[in-house]
Amino acid sequence: MADTLDWLGIAYTWHKVVPFVGELTPPPAIKDPNAVVLFGSYSLWRYAQTHDLQPGVFKIRPFVHETPWHPFLLNGADALFLTLRDIPEQLPDDGKRWFLRPIDDSKEAPGQVKTTGDIIDLAKKVIALADHEIPKGSLRHDTELMFTKPVRILKEWRMWVVMDEIVTSSLYKEGSRVVYRHDVDADVLEFAKRLVLANPGYSPAYVMDICRTDDGLKMLETNCINAAGFYAADLSKLVMSIDAISQRHIKT
Repeated sequence: MADTLDWLGIAYTWHKVVPFVGELTPPPAIKDPNAVVLFGSYSLWRYAQTHDLQPGVFKIRPFVHETPWHPFLLNGADALFLTLRDIPEQLPDDGKRWFLRPIDDSKEAPGQVKTTGDIIDLAKKVIALADHEIPKGSLRHDTELMFTKPVRILKEWRMWVVMDEIVTSSLYKEGSRVVYRHDVDADVLEFAKRLVLANPGYSPAYVMDICRTDDGLKMLETNCINAAGFYAADLSKLVMSIDAISQRHIKT
């Protein structure tokens, strides 16, 4: 991204981010708080909010609560939702395997497949800790998790959506193999466009992950664009589209 910013003549500075807290070292010298975008870590939203930086970080709502997308979600109709504290009592220890992830885009834990026994053990370990003993950014007693049936995924793509338009895209996985290519199948692009149009105004900017399964195309999730991997995205298109949002904030 730095190379792209240099090429486009857009000013930027580098900073270390204090994990989970979001403070920056050294502190940035900000000329116009209405023309700042922060990239690199989800926790930067706290810095943007504290210092009233616009557009700052493009926060998103949990995608699983977006009703227009429910018909298109991977196992969305069969999902089970539990807070971590409820797992020992409400999740049967039957050896079943689940794909689980926090519903918030908070990076408290990566999406992963675990057996019910391992999930219950994990929950009990967290519940045994007092709130003050749990590090910031880690799973907490009230973390809400989504549980779905594991599904075989053939390919995965990322779409960068800015002002309800897909500005660039990238293939990032084929089966279990990580592959970064700008390739996107025509039906995948059309499917993603339908999803964007189905839920306009979800966020000024976000990323949407699409997958191909044995049952067709599905929506995997959305992520905060400020903390999402770039893969093989066209960064010039992405940067120019984000800069256009910044220019709108300056004018208003």
